[in-house]
Amino acid sequence: MSFEEIKLLLSAQFGDGMILGEETSGLQPALLIQPDQIAAVCLFLRDHPQTYFDFLACLSGVDYHQENRFGVVYHLSSLPYQTQLTLKVSVDKPTDPEELPSFPTVSNVYRTADWHEREAYDLLGIDFKGHPDLRRILLPDDWEGFPLREDYKSAEYYKGIKIG
Repeated sequence: MSFEEIKLLLSAQFGDGMILGEETSGLQPALLIQPDQIAAVCLFLRDHPQTYFDFLACLSGVDYHQENRFGVVYHLSSLPYQTQLTLKVSVDKPTDPEELPSFPTVSNVYRTADWHEREAYDLLGIDFKGHPDLRRILLPDDWEGFPLREDYKSAEYYKGIKIG
């Protein structure tokens, strides 16, 4: 299916308000999806016989610092149809610095999302509601802050050891 056909299929299934926009200027076009609908959209695209996006190739958290937003980018692939699709979701940065930006988990749709979402949580502090085991994966459990955020301040010491 073409990008346009996938858009029409999603609009027919979820209504016109589910797709917030599109980005077609890059190497791979992307659909901007309502954040609360991402798991349902992924499940639909995985199970639909015309799309069969059976593989989550990559999930990346993004700090859109200039726009004051956090986002997640999903790179889906259909191995049988040899097609790819990029989906993006984003939310405004929370006003409370203790509150984490949040998106629904897709780990119940794609098992590999378990690890991808843990990495996005660990490095950017993105919460994935419904994730079965959301905890740090790269950094120590007691690490403070999220190193890939634009506003992250590097620690000078960790457990008495000078860093960098």
